[in-house]
Amino acid sequence: MYAFLLSTAVIFVAELGDKSQLMAMTFAARYRARDVIIGITAATALVHLASVGIGAVIGDAFADYQGTIAVVAGVAFLLFALWTLRGDELTDEEADKARNATGAAILAVGVAFFLAELGDKTMLATITLATQEGWFGTWLGSTLGMVAADALAIGVGALLGRRLPEKVIAYGAAALFALFGILLIVDGAGWL
Repeated sequence: MYAFLLSTAVIFVAELGDKSQLMAMTFAARYRARDVIIGITAATALVHLASVGIGAVIGDAFADYQGTIAVVAGVAFLLFALWTLRGDELTDEEADKARNATGAAILAVGVAFFLAELGDKTMLATITLATQEGWFGTWLGSTLGMVAADALAIGVGALLGRRLPEKVIAYGAAALFALFGILLIVDGAGWL
């Protein structure tokens, strides 16, 4: 349960202000919100299943070095904080693909999200979480966190348009990543 709750919170925060939210809003302008959410959920479940698999293998392979893994994970979260501050924008090509997608809405959204999430910070954060926590709870929680954040973007985008406080969201998400990183480093180094 802890892995589920932690990964839901971490991935929800990681997704705030991410290009995936912009993609979700763009797709929602073209397709029914329900189809967009189903496509996002399917793609996220697949990408995060692979992510937790990688993380679990790394965690098991280095089980005798849990303190070191925690410190490395903490450093990774500090890097995710910097990545979040750098910002993440939807390129013109990605926006055009979302606007001009044809075929079944769920398939178009699912494929676009699957490709966009490969190597993204939420995928890397899920791998990092899975090195420390159980794979199943991390998988369910990370999938729920991402889908919830993207659903929020669709809803808020429909209500507010493009007037979202992106800097505030980025600073808050970066601060939470940094906090998780510091806590992992302190725990892994045995300073608690």
